[in-house]
Amino acid sequence: MNIEKQQSGMEYWKKVIIMLCLGWVTIWIYRSALTPIFPEIQETIGKYTNTQMGLISSCYFFGYTGMQIPAGILVDKLGKKKVLIPGFILFGLAAVMISMSQSISTIYIASVFAGIGCGSYYGSAYSLSSESIPEEKRGLSTAIINSGSAVGMGLGLIGSSLIVKQMGMPWQTMMYICIVAIIAMLVIFIVVIKPEEKTVKVVKETEQEVPVEKTKMDVKKLFSLKMITAYLLYFGTCYGYYMVVTWLPSFLQEERGFQGLAIGFSSALVAFSAIPGALFFSRLSDKHRNKKITFIFGLEIAAALMLLLTVLAPSSGILLVALILYGLLGKLAVEPIIISYIADSASKENYGTTFGVFNFFGMSSSVIAPALTGFISDNTGSKIMGFYISAIILVITTISFVMVNKNKKNA
Repeated sequence: MNIEKQQSGMEYWKKVIIMLCLGWVTIWIYRSALTPIFPEIQETIGKYTNTQMGLISSCYFFGYTGMQIPAGILVDKLGKKKVLIPGFILFGLAAVMISMSQSISTIYIASVFAGIGCGSYYGSAYSLSSESIPEEKRGLSTAIINSGSAVGMGLGLIGSSLIVKQMGMPWQTMMYICIVAIIAMLVIFIVVIKPEEKTVKVVKETEQEVPVEKTKMDVKKLFSLKMITAYLLYFGTCYGYYMVVTWLPSFLQEERGFQGLAIGFSSALVAFSAIPGALFFSRLSDKHRNKKITFIFGLEIAAALMLLLTVLAPSSGILLVALILYGLLGKLAVEPIIISYIADSASKENYGTTFGVFNFFGMSSSVIAPALTGFISDNTGSKIMGFYISAIILVITTISFVMVNKNKKNA
């Protein structure tokens, strides 16, 4: 592990944590900025159904998900920096394209490009963090990195509600903010990430250094029953989260009577409450590394219950409590533990590919959830069924994961 100090005195792995956290902030400002301002966007592009507007998120996640496995393979072959920087350049160009869009078809196309650009991030980020961060600090460090997504989500939701809804500025303003943040991250990537070092070995007879060939991917290990249930668990975890990210502002406004800035702040509770939950539970899992499965089971079931409470809550106060607890116990709290579990189980020579496959399964839910919930809303007049489906999927995938790991342990 590379933990040598730079000239500034800060260890490299600590710089990696800060950089990757800021990367997630930037990505999530973009991801969450558009959904609260769908009505304002329709003033520019025309009136559309919930299903058609939900496809904006689905197009982004289609590109993002489709890029996961190719990006993971490219990271292992070319290196993190050579994949990450071109990806963010494409992300920035897509944000420019959206800011200039006059039709929903243009936004769809740009959203796919943005997804492809951001799709370079996950495999690069967690391959870099897994290689750089000491193993005993991996859970907490991953939680700090992931907290960037919570901060970005909160800033995107509140920023859209404040800047566009409250202050009346053009909806494109949020895209301009994203563009500036993307450019700043490109500079940080160039400065902070070290060039890839080729591993070499010395041949005694000639005393020459020759490159060490990477171990070939063990496909059976990559798709073992243990890993498949972990992938499906992540699918269930992400399904509910991205359904909430996409449709919670609309649900609060149309079915619970929230207005203006209250929509953004209430939705952001999920993000902000996730930060202490992620830090606390990841630190706990680092101390009790043999109890990761127990932590995962408890957090996932609690998150499913909070999804149900969100729609069953008899008052706004209880609804807000459910949102806070969903953030505290949900995806961002359990994700660092699952990522740590994957890092412990995966081959170190193929981190990029393994995390690419892992995130492909998880993010495929983000393609389905926004559009399916929009379709349900158009046909039933309510998004409540979307919350029920999310809770059921989460419970089923969690039980499957725990049962397989319990059997492996007993065996």
